Amino acid sequence: MCKPICLLLILCFSTVQSLSQNIVTPENVNSAYDEQNPILDTENGILYFTRSKHPENEGGRFDEGDIWFSVKQSTGWSLPENARGLNNSAWNSVVGLTSKGDLILYGHYQDGKPAKTQGLSIALKRKGSFGKPENIDIPYFRNTSKIFGGSISENGEVLALSMESYDSKGTEDIYVSLKKDGRWSEPRNLGDDINSRFQEFSPYINRTLDTLYFSSNGHGGRGSADVFMSVRLDDSWMRWSEPQALEAINTTGKETGYRKYPGFSLFTSTLNSDGFGDIKFHIDNLNDSTFTHLEQQDSIDLVSLIEVSREDIAMNSNFFTLYGNVKDQKSGSIITATLHVSMKENDFEKSVVTDQPGRRYSLSIPSAGIYKIKVTAPNYIAHQEELEVFSAELKLLQKDFALQEIEVGARVNLDNVLFEQSKPIIIPSSYEQLNLVVALLRDNPSIKIRLEGHTDNRGDAKQNLKLSKERVEAVKTYLVKRGVAKKRVSGKGFGGSKPIADNSKLETRKLNRRVEFIILKD
Repeated sequence: MCKPICLLLILCFSTVQSLSQNIVTPENVNSAYDEQNPILDTENGILYFTRSKHPENEGGRFDEGDIWFSVKQSTGWSLPENARGLNNSAWNSVVGLTSKGDLILYGHYQDGKPAKTQGLSIALKRKGSFGKPENIDIPYFRNTSKIFGGSISENGEVLALSMESYDSKGTEDIYVSLKKDGRWSEPRNLGDDINSRFQEFSPYINRTLDTLYFSSNGHGGRGSADVFMSVRLDDSWMRWSEPQALEAINTTGKETGYRKYPGFSLFTSTLNSDGFGDIKFHIDNLNDSTFTHLEQQDSIDLVSLIEVSREDIAMNSNFFTLYGNVKDQKSGSIITATLHVSMKENDFEKSVVTDQPGRRYSLSIPSAGIYKIKVTAPNYIAHQEELEVFSAELKLLQKDFALQEIEVGARVNLDNVLFEQSKPIIIPSSYEQLNLVVALLRDNPSIKIRLEGHTDNRGDAKQNLKLSKERVEAVKTYLVKRGVAKKRVSGKGFGGSKPIADNSKLETRKLNRRVEFIILKD
């Protein structure tokens, strides 16, 4: 995972003047406002951070901080955008990411209202977007300070928190909360080895849980706050080595939000920024042979994420890169598949094969239009859908697919097969998905299918049952006309008797209006 990130960082920083030997500033990310608490989603190349008192924040220019993000591209970082839906008028930040890609947040969320004693929440990632933040319950978690910092360990079981609470020794102290049997423990003050009578904040614990990095103005240093590290000496979480300043990071400015990644680290500094924080990277060794090798081999190592070279992207600025995984729907494992993208309007047509185990697919596509994507794999049911792209500013888009294995009992929802309202007449746009069913039966002569038709529960139940039967017959007729033997297709209508979603809500009721098929033995 480190290789693409390390290489792309080099590409992103290639035009940026280094402030010191190994410290570089990402282009486009920093602003005239205060940037704080950076965290990098290395899997998807997204940089999250908190931006203070920006006019576009939820609370306007008096808002202490909203979550913003920038996406890593082959030519640099995208212009940051406000992460709408994750912010409120309080101070918001990303504490960490779970292994599933969910976001752990701080932002005073509790049932949609500002919380007095809580503030940690989780935003679940579903189909590429995040849901509304939900409160995380931590016993006796109370922060009376306006300043907060924290991180979650890579295994998701340790929260390092900086806050002013019941037994704080100074102003902000560092605490730890441990997860056991699905529950978080009461935050515990790390004691005198770490906490002083001044401020300790923005803690980060490394992946092996034995080293703590944090900022402080109570352990000496060069400026108003510096980054320190300390090693955990036993399992009590109360005995630590004497904190040592990170001389490669610290300046006469204020350094905070330090996080370490393989080959580089991430932090903010107020050096030469009028007292406001700017996001910076510290590359462990710019002259390391590993980085030199990667820079020379960019056309090879980037194939898992970026299909075209830097020169190609510069000359074809109206293209973007579509990338992602094709997985087995049951196991979640990445499978070998073919992705075919086409658009009639501009005669565009392109295919890519994910022929390397565990690697993503990627291909470059013109930035505007409605594209048809077809995903196929041996022994799997093909998938087809449309992708609408109308922004020339889009440069990178992740889209993952999950295919169903061809096996007896597999149930397939024909979600793109549509009918005229209250009629059994198939809308022509449905033919493409039905043609995939024809191809499935043609390529697998040993299987049969049973069609099942469903409606929602509105209207007369008898009429719904009749309509569902007629729609099943309409689909069967289409398949037979295209060469499928009648004996291979059976069907039944169920009306509204088998809902899969809430019929009382408009947005979920439509899911009950569907045609499915089940694979049967011959």
